Amino acid sequence: MKSETLIKIENIIVQRGGATVLDISEFHVQSGSIMALIGPNGAGKSTLLLTLAGLLRPQRGQIYFQGQSVDTHAGRTILRRNAAVVFQEPLLLSSSVYDNIALGLKFRRLRHDDIRKNVQEALDYFGISSLAKRSAKTLSGGEAKRVSLARAFAIKPRLILLDEAFNSLDPPTRETLIEDLRHILEETKITAVLALHDREETLRLAQDVAVMSGGKIIQSGTTSQIFNQPDSEFVANFVGTETILEGTVKRSNAGLMEISVAGKNIEAVGDFLPGQNVYCCLRPENIIVSKKIPEKISARNVFEAKVQKIIRHGFFYKLMLDCGFTLVAYITMPSCEDLGICEGSTIAASFKATAVHVMRRE
Repeated sequence: MKSETLIKIENIIVQRGGATVLDISEFHVQSGSIMALIGPNGAGKSTLLLTLAGLLRPQRGQIYFQGQSVDTHAGRTILRRNAAVVFQEPLLLSSSVYDNIALGLKFRRLRHDDIRKNVQEALDYFGISSLAKRSAKTLSGGEAKRVSLARAFAIKPRLILLDEAFNSLDPPTRETLIEDLRHILEETKITAVLALHDREETLRLAQDVAVMSGGKIIQSGTTSQIFNQPDSEFVANFVGTETILEGTVKRSNAGLMEISVAGKNIEAVGDFLPGQNVYCCLRPENIIVSKKIPEKISARNVFEAKVQKIIRHGFFYKLMLDCGFTLVAYITMPSCEDLGICEGSTIAASFKATAVHVMRRE
């Protein structure tokens, strides 16, 4: 069953100081989905969130919430009663945690019993019931972030907008909060739009992604589409496609292509025509490394590779490989040690034809 469009914008122009900071012809978010806005600093993510929240009036264009234009007083009222925003800084009042979470409910003039019920539910969701009587001034950064999220969820919004919600948190706190938020969003089915800058956060939280640059949305789709099938070199780089190779299609038949890259042949799935210039994109996690070229292997692309550099990358090693072209692969630390891989080693690198994402190159 197809879900409804909860919020949509059309032909939006937002200007600040005479400069256009947002220029989006069409953008929509389905009810119950989790949408991530990603892009470099200054891409327009926060501006788009403020526009969606009705806190920033565009110079041109329309915003629709539940099918109704927010240009009308009734439309603005419906949006503001059903949307909650969580900013980068918690912005808590110097009162108790309970009173901070109850704030939006009091503005909506709910009955005392309903306020108490909603606040307690929000406290329980974010595991902060023990903090209810604490002064917000005494909270740690992680606790303050949980309180700001609980305040937003307490009003039971249809739409929640989060601007870089996990910035400045230490890794353990961030990990726990991301997992809790994902669980709460899945359970409540509240529609969420999150401005994020971290690829891992995006992969863990979002079902859909919009990539922004220069105030525009340059690609949108499911998380899998954006990360595995970027439609430009900019998007490919931004989502962590570490190998982007220039090539020319030599042969194409029945959905399988042979592409010449730096004098080597790469097989890939697709239907570009012979003679067309293309990019071959490969994610590092799709490269398989072995001590030597196996006698039997299902992958169509197998190359002898010299290890140029080994870089520690979190709990993995990133291998910079020379196959006649530069290839980037990830390998676990134990595997690297077991294979005896070191800089200068000669190993085998392989990948499937389906692992190659091919884009047109002008």
